[in-house]
Parts: sequence; structure tokens; C-alpha cells
Amino acid sequence: MLASVALFSAAALTVSATLAQVSTIQEFIDKPSDAEVASDMLVEADQLVYDFDNDRVSAVGNVQIYYRGFTLEAGRVTLDRKTNRLIAEEGARLVEPTGNIIEAETINLSDNFRDGFISSLRVRTIERTCFAAEKATRSEGETTVFEDGIYTAYPECVGKDGKPPLWRIKAKKIVHKQSEQMVYYEGARLEFWGTPIAYLPFLSHPDPSVKQKSGLLVPSYVHSDELGFGVTIPYHYVIAPNMDVTFAATPLWRQGLFVQGEWRHRTLNGQYSVNAAGIRQRDPGAFSGTSGDRDFRGSVRTLGEFHINPRWKWGWDVTAVTDRGFIKDYSRDNKNDDEAVSSLYLRGIGGRSYFDLSTYKFQVFQEEGTGRDGRLRLNPPAFSPPWRDLQDKQPVVHPVLDYSTVFGKPVAGGELKLGANLTSLTRDTTDAYTVLRKSGGRLTRFRGVSGTFTRTTVEAEWRREIIEPTMGHVVTPFIAFQGDMFNLSNADHNVRRQTRATALTNPAVEPFSNDDAVFRAMPAVGLDYRWPFLISSDWGNQVISPRAQVVSRPDETSIGKLPNEDAQSLVFDDTTLFDRDKFSGFDRTEGGTRANVGLEYNIHAKGGGYISMLAGQSFHLAGRNSYAAPDILNTGIESGLQGDQSDYVGRIYLDTSRGLLLGARGRFDKDDFDPARTELQATAFAGPVVSTVTYAYLRQQPESGILDDREEIQNATNLRIAENWRLFGAVRYDLNDRDVVSDGAGIAYDDEGFSMSLAYAQDRSRFDGDSVDRTIFFRFGLRTIGDGQVSTDKLD
Repeated sequence: MLASVALFSAAALTVSATLAQVSTIQEFIDKPSDAEVASDMLVEADQLVYDFDNDRVSAVGNVQIYYRGFTLEAGRVTLDRKTNRLIAEEGARLVEPTGNIIEAETINLSDNFRDGFISSLRVRTIERTCFAAEKATRSEGETTVFEDGIYTAYPECVGKDGKPPLWRIKAKKIVHKQSEQMVYYEGARLEFWGTPIAYLPFLSHPDPSVKQKSGLLVPSYVHSDELGFGVTIPYHYVIAPNMDVTFAATPLWRQGLFVQGEWRHRTLNGQYSVNAAGIRQRDPGAFSGTSGDRDFRGSVRTLGEFHINPRWKWGWDVTAVTDRGFIKDYSRDNKNDDEAVSSLYLRGIGGRSYFDLSTYKFQVFQEEGTGRDGRLRLNPPAFSPPWRDLQDKQPVVHPVLDYSTVFGKPVAGGELKLGANLTSLTRDTTDAYTVLRKSGGRLTRFRGVSGTFTRTTVEAEWRREIIEPTMGHVVTPFIAFQGDMFNLSNADHNVRRQTRATALTNPAVEPFSNDDAVFRAMPAVGLDYRWPFLISSDWGNQVISPRAQVVSRPDETSIGKLPNEDAQSLVFDDTTLFDRDKFSGFDRTEGGTRANVGLEYNIHAKGGGYISMLAGQSFHLAGRNSYAAPDILNTGIESGLQGDQSDYVGRIYLDTSRGLLLGARGRFDKDDFDPARTELQATAFAGPVVSTVTYAYLRQQPESGILDDREEIQNATNLRIAENWRLFGAVRYDLNDRDVVSDGAGIAYDDEGFSMSLAYAQDRSRFDGDSVDRTIFFRFGLRTIGDGQVSTDKLD
């Protein structure tokens, strides 16, 4: 601890003393040499000057006073013993226990720091906000009144150039009540760049330290052709520190009063919320031809998640709506969602294991038979037209169970992994569609079949990696097994003939199994071989790694006679080339003997650049090729794996570490090397510009219902035009139809106290014909004050 020298100039006496801990400044003066006082004030200064004539004592030079979390610093602090007031001058600075910093020409305080008067002050809070005023008074230890004050959410009340901050609130009087955690304004005006833009006789908001506070939130403006004009007025009510509710009322010019409410509750081990919205429409005819043509419309959504212990948790996400179009029509945040997935789950995660038990219900928001614009959808001739019975075609999953674990200790020198899956679901109506065959005629395909289906799967895999020490060969033998039991209750599996009228609504699956239970077993044995070569040079390192894999299995059984719910998507590319089973789920399993070969090449430049390349091919060697065998959906028929020799797959990725990223992957025809599937992406960082261009191509797959080539290009660009300003835009273009699918552009400003964006977007992807959804969206936010938004939605 530093020593202080107290100079009693009036008495012409010099005394050396240590710092004293005292309860008040007065006590320090009365007992300057008593360092044993059991109190909580600490005073440090270069000298003490007594003025006996005026009964004042001054601490002069590098004065620091510590008291109950307060720190007072100044060039001079004077105690007036008649009034028990402290006057700090010459660069006065007071740091409060909360972390707030007060800087002023003069700070006049009571000797216990409860009350005071401050002139020409600035208050910088720990939340990086600032108050300033010509003068301020503090009373009762908690209320501060700023006269002719300003408030801003920037850490400095005045910019470095002496100009005002981007925005501030000026008022004749600002009252900060710490006990209420509120800031009140009288005669306030909101200024941008020092120019008033709004006059507010009375204004209040929670102080910057408040995380949540009851009161009105910033209103927002909405507009659309169907809704008319409206202003959302939200109110937030804090029930308890862990519980609150938000109400919002939106009077709509065309439809009436739209109300919303959200309840949130955080408990010791989790949290949940309930969000409800509804309206009794004044003009339902605005939604003529859609499900929204009704009087009352509404929705309820509830989410929750609770931790049982550090490894286990359970929760839910449930949505209920009166009609399919409600969320798209009335929600500004979820208007592009085409479905809602309700679920209830139990999950556990261990060090080397995973468990998930979930139920699902799918709700579609696509309209039945007509678009949102009221136009009739153009359906291809088919059994069960795609836009009919949409909801009845959705399954209810009850439940799906996934479990996997990896043994911590080696088994026979290798790694043993066990897994299980149980999937049970019910569908009311068969989901079928018709495709045109290359040879002519039509073929019905089934995304899902009516009835109840349950599949139980167990699987095991053992593998061991062996590295040959001399040449570096890496050999990985593996053994795997998958066993499945299907329980079938198909509503139409015994039907072999139907009238056309019946087939249109619920067509039969002709080859489907008549058995109530079907068993299937798929053992596999294989070997994975790699031989990596490392080549080092002055400019970097190269790694060349040829790889080959052979997997032998019996033929897959019951192809096309069993449901296919979780293996409908099959993408053969570089990421799945060396997968033991390339089907995406358990309902299909690869059979026969197959070899996968490839070459991987990586370059790591010492300057920071990186290149990764891979090329390969798959060969069917023996047995029945599962990818050439049609099922009820024809999964794999046009995947590139249906022949004895597969298509070629490859990828290349380049990171220049100079602001350019390039990536490409594709599948190419084995006969003529024509592209069957291609993805290209380039991202550039060049000064203020960040731009990403993506190109995608998919060759037609008539057997799967894709009758034409699909080819499109997308771009998203962000241009920073100033320190805080940026322009942004995006476009999606269909190269086949030569039409813009969607596009948009906007401008945004962001700094530490204010954010704003204005965007315009057009979307043609959700509607038939020439219909375009045009949206203008304006968002702004004043930090610590609130956010607001204005949006318009017009369908042409």
C-alpha cells in the first residue's frame, strides 16, 4: 500500500501518515492516524490541506477515494465540514459500483456518496451508453435528474470529431430511477445527426441494464392486398424474473383486429412457451379460392425443452392451425414455410452413444387444388393428383427410435458399433403420382402407401484399421450386419383391381407384399485399402492417396414389396462414393458385391493455399444390383449406380487464402462423360465486396418424375460502400425457362447503436403462371430503446 503525506499547511506542521480506512471523510479528518478503524472508506492523496478559517480540508494531487464500491478520482477533493459535502474538481471522475463512469467539471456529493450535485457531466454506463447534462442532482441514493440532458446508446456522447452521435434523445429533464430501473423524459425530441425528427412530450424506457421490463414495445407497420393497412402495437409484461408474456394487437383496415400472445416460462431445468394468434375476418372473400376463405382463423404453437440430467432431455414442438394459409397470410416471419412439423422427443447423448425417441406429425400449408392467387393449378394426368388430399397423404410417425453406441474398449483389436432403429407410421391416403416412360405409357410411383407400417432394425459393424509400418499401406477390414422386421397393415395390399374412380383417390400398390410380417437380413464383409503418399517441397506438401473398397453381401430381398419411407433420396457423388450402403435410410439396403475405387489428391501450400480433389467410380461385381431393381418409388433407377459400371463422380475445392474460394462437384455419364449432376460455387472477398455464385444442373430423370433438365444459377452479393453502410442483393435464375425465379436488393446500415435495412424482393417460385409476390420490408433498431419494422406484401 502506498504511503500518503499529509501537509497541515495552516498549522505550519508536516505529518507523515499512512492511508486510513474510515467510514466517512469527516472520520478521516478527525482520526488521521488511526489505521485500525473498522470501516470501509479508503483515501489516498499527495497532500492534505487544512483551512481552519473556513472549516475545510482538501485532499490535493492524485486523489483517490474508495467507498462501498465507489471510486472517486480528482485533482482536488474538498470536504466542507460545516455541510458534510465533498467537492471534487480538476478532472473529477466517479466510478459507481455498477460500473458506470461519471466525468464532470465539478462533483458535489454528500460524505456518504448518497446525494449530490454535478455540473457539466458525462455518464458512461457499463452497457456502453452515455448520459450528458449541464447539471444533475442525485437524491435518496438512487434518483438522478439531468437538466437539459441527452441520452444515446453510444459509449461517447460526442463523436471524435466533436459532432453529435448518429442519434440521441434530448430532453429538458431526464430522470433516472435506479429502484424502478426506468428512464423518464420530459420535453424530449429524437435527433439524428443533431437534427430533430420527432418531438415526444413524454417518453420512458427501461434503463440500459434491464434485460426485460414491462411496457409498450416499438410498434410496427404492415400492409398487403388481402389484409390492408395495419399497425402492430405490442405490450410486454414481466410476471417474474423467469416468466413473461407479450400481447400484440394489430388493427387491419380490411380484415379487422388481429391479436397475438406469447407466454414464456423458464424453470430450473428448462423452458417452454405458448404462442397463439387469431382473427375474425371482416372480409374473408379477400382469400377466395383458398383455405383462408373463412370467418375465424388462428394458430397455436408451443415449444418446450427440459433437461432430466446433463445427458438426457425431453421436449416438444407442436403447431395447430385453423387452415393451411393462415401462417403464410398473417406471419411476417414464416410466410415462406410450406409445412409445420409437430414433434415430441426424448434424447440422450453420452460420450460414445446417442439415443432419440420422437413422434412427428406433418401439416402442409400448400393449398388444395388452387394457388394462393386463386388460379387453378395445372395438374399432370395422374392417379391421385399431386394437389389433392395433401394432408391425408402426410404420415403420422408414432414413433421413430434411433440408438447407436461405440464400444469404448477395442473388440478383437477393432472398433465395434451397435445401432437400432424403430419406425412406425400411419397414412390415411396413398401418395402416388404418374410419370411418363421413355418407351411410352405411364408409370405410377408411390411416395407413401396408406395403412400402418412398423419396421424394427438392428445393426452392428466391426472394423479395424491396420497401418503397415514399412510402406504406409492402410488396410481396414470390416464386418457388418443389418436385420429388419416389417409389420404391414396396408389398406389396399389385397386389392388387385380397382375402378378408375377409386384409383384416382387411393390407387393400389400392385406388387406390395401380402404378408403381415416380413423379415430381412443383410450381412456384409469388406475391405478398405488406402496408400497415401506424402511429397514435400519448398512451396508446400502434396498428399496422393489411391483408395479401393470391396463389399460383399447377398442379394437384397423383397425389393418393391416393402414400404420405402426413409430411403427415398439417393444422391451418388463424392460424399457417398465410399459408403458401405449408399441408400439414405433403412427401408432399402444395398445388396450384391460392389467395388468402389478413387484417387484423392490434396495440396497444402506454405503460403496458405489449399486444394482438395477426388475422383472415383463404383462397380457392381456380382449378385443383384439393388440400384437397378425398381421399388414402389424407383429409388436408385437413375442414380448413376444402376449399371455394372457406375457414372464417374468427382470434386475439387480450392482455397487461395487470398479471398477466393472455388468448389465443384459432379456426376458424369460413364459412356460419354456428359454431366448428369453438377454443382459449382465460387465465393470472392475483394475489398468491400463479398459475392457468391452457385450453379446447379440436374439431368432429367423420367423414371422418377423429373421430365426436363433442371438448370439454374444463383448469386448473392454484399457490397460495403462505407464503414457502416452496405448494399446487398440476390437473384435466382432458371436457365431452362429463361426466367427469374426470385430476386431482391436492399441497403443496410449497422453500427453499435443503430441498425436499419430496406429491402425489396420478388418471388415467383410459390405460384403458378405469372404470379409474383412482391414484398417491401423496412427494419430499424435503436439499441436499448427498441426495434420496429414496416412491410408490404402485394401479389400480382
